Amino acid sequence: MKPNPGNLIVISAPSGAGKTSLVRALTERMENVAASISHTTRPCRPGEVDGIDYFFVAEPEFQKMIVEGDFLEHAKVFGNLYGTSLGQIQRTLDNGTDLLLEIDWQGARSIRDIYPEVVSIFIMPPSQAALRERLVGRGKDGQEVIESRMQAAVSEISHYREYEFLVVNDEFERALDELSLIIHACRLKTASQRNRLGRSVASLMASAGTV
Repeated sequence: MKPNPGNLIVISAPSGAGKTSLVRALTERMENVAASISHTTRPCRPGEVDGIDYFFVAEPEFQKMIVEGDFLEHAKVFGNLYGTSLGQIQRTLDNGTDLLLEIDWQGARSIRDIYPEVVSIFIMPPSQAALRERLVGRGKDGQEVIESRMQAAVSEISHYREYEFLVVNDEFERALDELSLIIHACRLKTASQRNRLGRSVASLMASAGTV
């Protein structure tokens, strides 16, 4: 029997808000939840693994994929190209797995046009000071890059109203619990339950003489 389609869940946040750590923890905590792996032209950082963190590709290959329509959405961020594979998304959803998509507000808008039923979550840092502290604490970027990321964060946060759910990542475990609850709620939506419990509902209605 073909599994019920999974939920497509977009998660956006400014750099340093803890989005990636939360998504990783969420996939470890919950069954049938996976994180989408984006393609990027960004150089691989120490500790990253191709095919797990990202699909690292050269820019000519990325441009070829754009021309061939392989991406659901793509964007240039801090000088590097990032894209979400349409085929990867559809295969995962068709397999009955909920798919978490880490993208910015522009990508989220593009996806809403194609998947109107997409669930959207924005992760907010508790304060500007906390965000700066996290960016500095990562030790990956120079001061100039950090300032650029702080400016980009203001722009990203200004779009939080476009999302269905808002989670403030002040305490990591609490934010993780809230994300888990959102996914559980998505699975209890009538459309999802109707697919999963179709025969049982039909049987109940028939026994009540309504069918």
